[in-house]
Amino acid sequence: MSKRNLFNPVTIFAVVIAAAAAYLLLIHEPAIEEERPQQAVPVRAQAVQMSEYRDTIEALGTAQANESIVVTAQAQDIVTAVFFDDGDVVEAGQRLVELDSREETARVQELKFRLAEANRQYQRLLDLSRSNAASQQQLETQDVVVKETIAALEVAETQLAQKRITAPFGGRLGIRNVSVGSLVSPGQEITTLDDITPIKLDFNVPELFFASLQIGQTVAARSGAYPGEEFIGEIRGIDSRVDPLTRSILVRALIPNEAIKLRPGMLLRVSLLRSVDETIIVPEKAIVPMQDRHYVYVIEDDNTVTQTEVTIGRRKPGIVEVLGGIEPGQQIVTEGIVRLRDGVSVIVREG
Repeated sequence: MSKRNLFNPVTIFAVVIAAAAAYLLLIHEPAIEEERPQQAVPVRAQAVQMSEYRDTIEALGTAQANESIVVTAQAQDIVTAVFFDDGDVVEAGQRLVELDSREETARVQELKFRLAEANRQYQRLLDLSRSNAASQQQLETQDVVVKETIAALEVAETQLAQKRITAPFGGRLGIRNVSVGSLVSPGQEITTLDDITPIKLDFNVPELFFASLQIGQTVAARSGAYPGEEFIGEIRGIDSRVDPLTRSILVRALIPNEAIKLRPGMLLRVSLLRSVDETIIVPEKAIVPMQDRHYVYVIEDDNTVTQTEVTIGRRKPGIVEVLGGIEPGQQIVTEGIVRLRDGVSVIVREG
């Protein structure tokens, strides 16, 4: 048989038919889809219940001393004595530094002697005037001398007092900046003095919350220097104006500081309790947002889930207030939401 007769159309058609029959009979087996029951999705759930929602205002504040001054010299002279060291706690009126006051001391002593003599002369003239041995003019002139001497003595005592620097109020001193023998000038800083028991806390609150502020309201402050510790105080002052640039108002709280842990200038995180409400609170991860709506998966009695729309309210990190859509006692899914859809069976895992 020639090659031409071997590959004629009839032969090719027969080969194609045979190959198709072999594929259908030997290779391809029609898939038989068996209906398999859908497996239940493992999830974690939580019962819906009423909880306490503490609505707080958060702010950053700066600690300020209750009273604070820079101790300075009022006169120029040599330091002759220093009666404090760095960080000392002093009482009101306690002497801190003494300047060379020999000249002022002598001046005061001189005027005291002159005043004593002027008073003696005035008394002598007064006795003489009773017997008409001294005129009224002499008596009045001596009275002027007495008053002038008293005034001069007061000036001298004031100048002497300026050479003795004392604490105007009790508190804690800062770093000492002078030594014995150094020359100080008026206005030169000697040290700082802070009364930090109690301590003031200044912070700004947005004007949106102005109506929630009141004198005596409790505040809680936290410092990075003392992790986990809260410092409780109360509002003592609210500024009379709102800052037009920041649209906030300055609030001042007073915090007891008996342990002297807080120092002026420290940065504190302030929490101000606005209200305490009983409401439904759910984990933030239980909420499924879809466009402008929010849903949760409610577990029914037959262990299937129903996608339920809810109305949410206030938020905090990790939790959301639910205003409507679910009721206390219902079970909602908190973990395993990705594999869920309406009507799916679930298995609630413990823990």
